[in-house]
Amino acid sequence: MIDQRHRNEAPRLGLRLPVPVAAARALVLAAVFVCAACGLVYELELVALASYLVGDSVTQASVILSVMVFAMGCGSLLAKRLRDTAAAAFAAVETGLALVGGLSVMVLYGCFAWFGQATPAMVGCAFAIGVLTGAEVPLLMTLVQRIRRQDAGGAVADLFAADYVGALVGGLAFPFLLLPHFGQLTGALATGVVNAAAGGATVLWLFRGDLSRRARAWLLVANVLALALLAGAAAAAGPFERAARRAVYGGDVRVAEQTAVQEVVLTGGGPGGPRLRLYLDGRLRVSGSATPRYVQALVHPAMNGPHTRVLVLGGGDGLALREVLRYADVAAVTSVQPDGELLRLARTDPGLSALNGHAYADPRVRVVTADPFDWLRGLRGEGGAEPFDVIVADLADPGLSRSAKLYSQEFYGLAARALAPGGRLAVRAGAAAGTARTFWTIDATVRAVGLHTSPYWLPPGPGAPAAPAGTPDQGYLLAARAGSPPLALPPGTPPGLTPPALRLAARAPLPTRPSRSLPPSTLLRPRIPAS
Repeated sequence: MIDQRHRNEAPRLGLRLPVPVAAARALVLAAVFVCAACGLVYELELVALASYLVGDSVTQASVILSVMVFAMGCGSLLAKRLRDTAAAAFAAVETGLALVGGLSVMVLYGCFAWFGQATPAMVGCAFAIGVLTGAEVPLLMTLVQRIRRQDAGGAVADLFAADYVGALVGGLAFPFLLLPHFGQLTGALATGVVNAAAGGATVLWLFRGDLSRRARAWLLVANVLALALLAGAAAAAGPFERAARRAVYGGDVRVAEQTAVQEVVLTGGGPGGPRLRLYLDGRLRVSGSATPRYVQALVHPAMNGPHTRVLVLGGGDGLALREVLRYADVAAVTSVQPDGELLRLARTDPGLSALNGHAYADPRVRVVTADPFDWLRGLRGEGGAEPFDVIVADLADPGLSRSAKLYSQEFYGLAARALAPGGRLAVRAGAAAGTARTFWTIDATVRAVGLHTSPYWLPPGPGAPAAPAGTPDQGYLLAARAGSPPLALPPGTPPGLTPPALRLAARAPLPTRPSRSLPPSTLLRPRIPAS
């Protein structure tokens, strides 16, 4: 243990401080707090953006966290060689971390937009941020001990307490402050500015007596250049985002916003211009007048039978709702949408509202903005709630990890409980091409709650119009309690979907059916997405 008699002997350590020892130590711990908060924001920015761009948030988070923790160990080892110049090294580390972390979102989105691949850049940024973050604590520990000697255990406890509290603040600031008010790109750049300012001020003011005049000049120039670069990137953020979106979505982007649920991009749709396209988290969801054929394949087979009361889960674009409302004998439709901003667009955007036939203005429609899982679960407390004749699950792509609970056994159990006797459940089970195992896993999950299924795909081929470019062929399930429901069309079905096309769709998935039943996906054992 270090001799406690020397704990207040800062002058003997050869370190000239501009403030008393206690204040200097508090300022260093404040710098630890700020740097820890910034470091966690960088980490969360990488995880969130990688999930948006690449999908499968569980895999992306695992890769980023694993790489960063490994890199932090490498950074800690490298910092051992820098302890003799701890102040200058810490300033350099913080300047580098501010640049790498602050610009990481711009780099990742640029690689995705212009090169179509963000994973190498994601791993590289995670490693660089991890190395620099890992070097912080050993250097700060050296600086704390240079201010006032104390036992190693006490110094480590104080340092890590400030570090963990800073991480808490950074973790809360990202979803509640930075993401909603600044967005990912500007939020990362603002965090970089705070990081560079905190690191530079701590060293250039508090530890200036530990630096030569030449070292102070170099560090000041490097810090000013880093801040100028981050400020310039912030000024160019708007044009950069527009150029990157044009590279991804084309030159006719009309709406681009990050909602609390997903990224929503709307292109085209003007008079005489390109057809309207709606992208959710980078995935094409609506492609002009060609899209309703896929929605019709989801809705109309389920409407073959009693359909007085209908529940639509998801489908915020309003296209499934439009198909349901074609039937005059539908008395009431409850539409549960998780994304209020997408719902607003479906109501107010001229192109999208025209495509959905202004479905949300129909007096038969009751709209609820809520998570579909939570809403179905809440029906248990509504003893007088009437069951539904038809439930249409037009939900987010099953390839996204955040939507896994909406394809779970628990979710389908809640949906089955809300079905009336003789009711049908229609499930949009994702793109058919290349995802047969995912499709049959969803089928097994629906059957696990006691429902019988009729699977079908809608691929292009004889009897079915060709899919528009960029629109994947869709897989569907129609389920009921009494037995596998017949795939048939009720009177009044639009001509875009015909009985021959539906018969072809029923045969399409059969060659891919696995020889043995797959295990269902549950909340505790999610198997969606499945490879």
